[in-house]
Amino acid sequence: MFNNTFFSISSSSTPSNALIEDKSTTRLPWLVFGAAAFLVSVPVFLQAPLVRLLPWVSLLLTGFWLYLGLILWFRPQTKIWGDLILGFTWSWLAGSIYWGWLRMEPLIHLPVESIGLPFALWCCWRGWGLIGHFFYLGSLVGTALTDVYFYITGLIPYWRELMRVEPDLATPIFQDSLVQVQTPWGISWAVILVSTLLALGLWSLQKKQYHWLAFAGALLSTILVDSLFWVAASMA
Repeated sequence: MFNNTFFSISSSSTPSNALIEDKSTTRLPWLVFGAAAFLVSVPVFLQAPLVRLLPWVSLLLTGFWLYLGLILWFRPQTKIWGDLILGFTWSWLAGSIYWGWLRMEPLIHLPVESIGLPFALWCCWRGWGLIGHFFYLGSLVGTALTDVYFYITGLIPYWRELMRVEPDLATPIFQDSLVQVQTPWGISWAVILVSTLLALGLWSLQKKQYHWLAFAGALLSTILVDSLFWVAASMA
């Protein structure tokens, strides 16, 4: 499938754990990284407005992502992308459940987002679907760190208020939460959050394997998504 000058893959290896020998001569590793980063943003820009209005539609779309992932998985030329989409399916399912019916309570956000964690860890242990499950784990780590920031900086009450009001009434809440973020305490923990995500993401990139690139893409894109929320609050 790929030129041997680009990759050195043992006969027992699969695209999920193929070691990249020469990053400078192929775009595929960075396409995996970019696709993982893009898929983290999909729930924010596509699922978020959909799930608020039509939660059942969002939930049923989980079946579409699962079907698409399996179709691509069983085709050798698209196996990598099917693997990635199957991991993304867990994130979509969790997002549909939480933001559709449980968004009023932030304390259960992370447990719901972790719905696929036991299965993902088991598959990683078995070496199955590493790209997709590492993507899911990366997005879950990013979610966990972001939630920790909300707890530490006292933003949970604003989260609950935002979930109870219509979008056109959210401006005062955004402005109040921004004041909380701009305190020395909030800024200090924001620096710690970003530094942790950067450190983990850059460390993962050094692994030079597809599943680690998917993990890094999910982690590092969390910084972008969180930054967009900060910009939205600033412009409110």
